[in-house]
Amino acid sequence: MSYVKLMERIGQVNDMLNAQSILSWDARTMMPHGGHETRSKQLATLSVLTRDLLVSDETRSLLDKAESEVAAFDASSVEKGMVQQVREAIDYHQAIPADLTRRRAELGSIGHAIWAKARAENDYAHFAPLMEQTVELNREMAECIGYSEHPYDALMYRFEPGETVASLKPLFARLREGLLPLVKAIAEKPAPRFDFLERIYPVDKQHALALEMSSKVGYDLNRGRLDTTLHPFEVSFTRNDVRITTRFYEDYMPASLFGALHEAGHALYEQGSDPAYVRTPFATDLVGLYAVSGVSFGAHESQSRLWENHVGRAKAFWENNFDVAKSYFPEQLANVSVDEFWRAINRVRPGFIRVEADELTYDFHVMLRTDIEAALIDGSLSVKDLPEAWNAKIKEYLGLDVPNDAQGVLQDVHWSSGQIGTFCNYTIGNVMAGQLFETASKDAGIAQGLATGDYDPLRHFMVENIHQHGRRYTRDELLVRTTGRKLNPEPYISYLNKKYSEIYGL
Repeated sequence: MSYVKLMERIGQVNDMLNAQSILSWDARTMMPHGGHETRSKQLATLSVLTRDLLVSDETRSLLDKAESEVAAFDASSVEKGMVQQVREAIDYHQAIPADLTRRRAELGSIGHAIWAKARAENDYAHFAPLMEQTVELNREMAECIGYSEHPYDALMYRFEPGETVASLKPLFARLREGLLPLVKAIAEKPAPRFDFLERIYPVDKQHALALEMSSKVGYDLNRGRLDTTLHPFEVSFTRNDVRITTRFYEDYMPASLFGALHEAGHALYEQGSDPAYVRTPFATDLVGLYAVSGVSFGAHESQSRLWENHVGRAKAFWENNFDVAKSYFPEQLANVSVDEFWRAINRVRPGFIRVEADELTYDFHVMLRTDIEAALIDGSLSVKDLPEAWNAKIKEYLGLDVPNDAQGVLQDVHWSSGQIGTFCNYTIGNVMAGQLFETASKDAGIAQGLATGDYDPLRHFMVENIHQHGRRYTRDELLVRTTGRKLNPEPYISYLNKKYSEIYGL
């Protein structure tokens, strides 16, 4: 009986987190600019109330009794797993003062408007005071959470449990070793034709194409919708209402199309979770206090990168769907072949903007941000020196001179929301996607589906092996169950070398 009551209490926590998500979605898509100040108070209030409900005496009493009730259950049982996750979360939050939670939520909720203005006006000085406070709050959090070696480890725990500064070093080193020679070899080759990507593509038709392609890979529009935002994101209010956003440039259609496919990959994860887990710990990140089913941000990112890149940027995808794109843009694509289109959307062009980076150079953007965040938290880099450090890393990794802060240090939304510790998830997602896709592609039915434009076999594979489990298993447990090994960069490196060698004739 106490177990049932505990699950209902967690259901209430999930309800409150979803209410916060709705308010955040509205703030980033439809809310008038003047609403930001009061919205920040609303979100801060809900954040504190949610945390207080989770760690209340009544919840802890229910947890104590529920632990006794499931003590004799098998260690792998759903009930025992859910109770253990509640215990872990309560211990985590009790270590963090409620006032720190409130200050972080309030700062994060007003940060989006400050960041948007600073980016629009290329004014880092306007954003710097907020960044100073964000860094300081995250340092406080790291000390409360605790760590063995590096304070940044504590912050990554919220997003990618088990990863540390030490564990990322060999992963990043292997990626640099495996990908830099490919980047340099491609730099010596002529670029594919891409002029047609920069023609005028009416936004309303871009929106329609993005919706159709997202639906084609399995995004259920009966439980979702596509909206416009400054920085693309996905958000779920349980598996029954999962929304995606993208941004539109009239003179560059791929940004909206692949932004939508990326976010649709996230949405498939949420929509594919087991209905029995709705409003439970397996559909609620009780440590990070997010209403998400993904076991880690990296696992979640594996799905967005898989559907955007391994599927959406594959030659077979466009051999099956190029006529659909041409039906929306007959003039813009009139003199373009499928092969030219495929090569153009995969061209390697080192750039300044992470979310618009080509697939091959994307991870260098991630490594840059991870290095910088770790340095900010341990104090070896100051906020005032952040633009200079950013620009130096871009020069080191991509050989580019950053023209302004809007295209440099101000480009990402993450810091404005108070988040530090999440950037490594993007590369972990890429690596995990490589492993999962390699395994899935060995299935003849999935391979045939990808070749003929039927994406249900691959989606069903992901639902069965990843999505349905929600937060029941750890990231590496999912990988071992599905691929037979923990996180391994070799399939990802092999995939990129094979793909880009074909495109550039290496």
